[in-house]
This record gives sequence, C-alpha cells and structure tokens, in this order.
Amino acid sequence: MSNTLAIAAATCTLRNLLLAQMPVLDSNLSDLEVTLQPLDIARKGISKAQLNLYLYQVIYNAAWRNMDMPGRTRSGETATPALALNLHYLITAYGRGDTDTDALSHRVLAAAMSTLHDRSVLDSNDIRNALPNNDLATQIERIRLTPLPQNVDELSKLWTAFQTNYRVSSAYEATVVLIDSQAAARANLPVLKRGSQDQGTIIIASAAPVLDSLSLPHSQSAARLGDDIVLSGSQLAAANMLARFSSLRLDAPIDIAPTAGAATGTLTVHLADSSTDPDAPSRWAPGIYTIALLQQQTGLPALLSNELPLALAPVITVSPLTAAVGTLNLNITSTPRIRDGQRVFLLFGDQLVTPQSITNPADTHQPTALVFQIPNVAKGTYTVRLRVDGADSIPVDFSGNTPVFASNQQVVVS
Repeated sequence: MSNTLAIAAATCTLRNLLLAQMPVLDSNLSDLEVTLQPLDIARKGISKAQLNLYLYQVIYNAAWRNMDMPGRTRSGETATPALALNLHYLITAYGRGDTDTDALSHRVLAAAMSTLHDRSVLDSNDIRNALPNNDLATQIERIRLTPLPQNVDELSKLWTAFQTNYRVSSAYEATVVLIDSQAAARANLPVLKRGSQDQGTIIIASAAPVLDSLSLPHSQSAARLGDDIVLSGSQLAAANMLARFSSLRLDAPIDIAPTAGAATGTLTVHLADSSTDPDAPSRWAPGIYTIALLQQQTGLPALLSNELPLALAPVITVSPLTAAVGTLNLNITSTPRIRDGQRVFLLFGDQLVTPQSITNPADTHQPTALVFQIPNVAKGTYTVRLRVDGADSIPVDFSGNTPVFASNQQVVVS
C-alpha cells in the first residue's frame, strides 16, 4: 500500500514514461513536450509537438474497496481497508504550431498509445524515481494500464465541459492505486486458554431435548402451586435434567428436577406449594412463564430445549363469602405473592374491578393481601376470580366426580 502521494506518483510515472519512450519510437518527436494540464489550457503558450496527459476522473475500485490487505490483518483482527482507486486519464495529441499539415498530432498519438501498449504495467523503479518520498511501488498490487473505450458522445461531453474544441484523444484506466487508511487497527492478544478448562470446542453427538407439549391436571388453563405438570417430547430423560421456569417477574429462573413420567417420552414436574416448600409464596409470582428443559452432563456444556408457554394461576381466599346488597368490600389473599408492577384485576361475576390496595406482609411466607370495593352489588351468587398478568385463579372444585364452582370462591349477596 502507499501514502497520499500515490495519485501524483502514478501521474508523474506515466508522464516520464511517455516523455522518455515516444521520441525513441519516432525520431521526429525530439522536441516533444508532455504536459498535465486541463483540456482548456493545455495548448496555451506551446507551439511544438505535445502530448497532454490529463487525469479527468478518479473512481473507487469495487474489488479492493472492502478487502483487508494481505499481511496487515489476520483472522479476528479489524482494520479499515485501504482506499482503492482507479485513475482515468485522457491523452490528447497536438502537432507543431497552429496547423498540422503533416498529421504530426496523429504520430504523437500513435507513439503514446504504442508506449502504453508495450508497457501496460508500470515499472517499480520508474515509480520510485517519479516523485520523492512516494511508496507506491511497494503496494501489493501492480498498476496496470488499460484502454478505456469511450464513444463520441462521451468524449464530446467531456470536451464541452471545458468549453474548448475537440482534439483527437484516447482514454486509459490505471488500476489499482491503494492508499493506506490512517484509522487505527485493532489486533487481539494471543489466545492463552480455550474455555474455562482449556478444552477448546466440544462436540456432542446427542441431540438436545425437544418439548412438544405440556399437560396440566384436569385440563386446566393454568397450573397452580401443588400441581404436577407432564411434559411430552423427544430426547427426554430424568437423569441430568432440570425443568427451567422463566418469567419477566423473577430475578432468576427457577430450576426443578423432573421425574420420569408414567408414559414413555414424558417427564413430570411437581410445583411445590407452601406445605412442602415454605418459601414457595415468595419464590414464585403468578403470571405467564416459559418452561424449558436444561440438560447438564458432567464436563460438557449445557443443552437447552425449546420453550413452551405456561400460566401460573394464583391460589386465592375470599372474605366475606356472604354480604348484603350494596357496596361490597372484599378481601382477597393470593399465593404466590404479587410482585411490584404486576397487573391485577378482580373478576366479580362479569365485572372487572381494580384493587383498592395491595399489601405484601413482612413475613415472606404469608400471601399477598388485596382489598377490592364493588359498588351497587345486587342480590345473587357471584363467582370470584383474581387475574394477575393475564393468569386467572381457578374457581373450580375438582374433588368430586363432576367439576363444580368452588363454594369458597363464591360470594352470596342477599
């Protein structure tokens, strides 16, 4: 790659090459002058044979623009690619004086094109000698010259832009000039250890567990603490397996070891309630969860299955269960405890009521206490449900042969 003298170095190398070789090809060009002027002033003050080399366009090189330079960056390192440019030149030939009776301009053009044809790759020594302090010769790619076909319309537009008369010309492309980026490169330190045990990549032949469905007791729409959940899928085994329950309301997922299910390809997960786990009311929160299986084998990375949605319903108590017609103040308790930010409603019959207060006792083993006020309650029997983050308590008694609404979750108003 090269510094910011690269474009000037390429132009000067071309000028020196043409000036040195054209008189050798045609002895009648001993007084030749090679200029680098814009088209409208190229001929001013000059009357001898002349070739004007004009850089009229610089474009990005698409192939090199986003390519890392070989030898500069390695895998895992980042560096800004070099500025890759193609240079477009227009060479214009002039004879001697104001007239060109012996077609000298054609001989000038022919000698120039022959020189560029025979030396289509710029010599490194010519580049070094063309301009002090340039390092274009050291770039990884050689600079090649290629004729650039242009029709009459394109050439006419170019000459018209300079408001001067057209002269016989030919266009060339010099590619590629690579200018070093000045942005800092980042190189990572060598790797000393691959993984916590320096084991490198671990390949496990067995597939991760896959969950297809889950079943809840009595085909309930939500699970409750104390219920058993049956998971069905493939690659299921109780050994080295954990059921992971995740919720936005929890600080961390809850992991429970499953047991083998009654049917092949199933696992059973028991959600302990406060009778077997005193911390259950504060460990869990009512609402929406996802459940996945985490397989952890000694010395191997953990495998996590897909996730299935699960609603965890609150278990509630209702007081009073009888009341008079009119405004009713209803006290509800919820297990698990309700957390800050959860959306809570009471479904009283067909009414949706927001709580007057929500209180979590200092004793984390105790349920959340809620107070609701329902105005204008008419005579009748009302089934009560508590909805927390979209999960409704289950007001059904499944202890008999036929499910019935639980009497302890009904308020009789008379």
